[in-house]
Amino acid sequence: MKRLIVTGYKQHELGIFDEKHPGITYIKKAIENQLLPLIDEGLEWVIISGQLGVEIWTAELIIDLKKRNFPIKYAVITPFFDQEKRWNEHNQEKYQPIIANADFYTSVTKKPYEAPWQFIEKNKFLIRNADGLLLIYDEENEGSPKYIKELAEHYAEKLDFEIFIINGYDLQVIAEEEQANQDFY
Repeated sequence: MKRLIVTGYKQHELGIFDEKHPGITYIKKAIENQLLPLIDEGLEWVIISGQLGVEIWTAELIIDLKKRNFPIKYAVITPFFDQEKRWNEHNQEKYQPIIANADFYTSVTKKPYEAPWQFIEKNKFLIRNADGLLLIYDEENEGSPKYIKELAEHYAEKLDFEIFIINGYDLQVIAEEEQANQDFY
């Protein structure tokens, strides 16, 4: 596998409104635990669409991995131009270094927001141009990731496309491990 999409919930879908929320650390750790073996096996690119939440945290993680000399690149492929235009100033400021540090950056539809079809086209484009999907998603808590999950599952029925899912239980295990490690030290 050379190219992997990483996506999942938006931060508001997780009830995370503060950058110091411990859940962010656990999500990043879960993603890192999945990515490191894949990097060892030849993963070259992580692809995100730049959504707030899991995707931005993934980009922050990749930037950190690159600083630690892991051979990984990331692409930000947005559904439309200026997706951050309607975000608040804080989120726009947080987004700028994500774009600035990206190894590749473009928009699928090459135009500003028009309609929800642009999100559908973005999902199709990402899946056609990747070898797999790493999804932070829990069936018991539906949200925006269900659309790319359904599309990926349909695609994987016909072609060689791997799907990795990190669910609520996986995150709980990581949280408990991290807590145990903190208590130990």
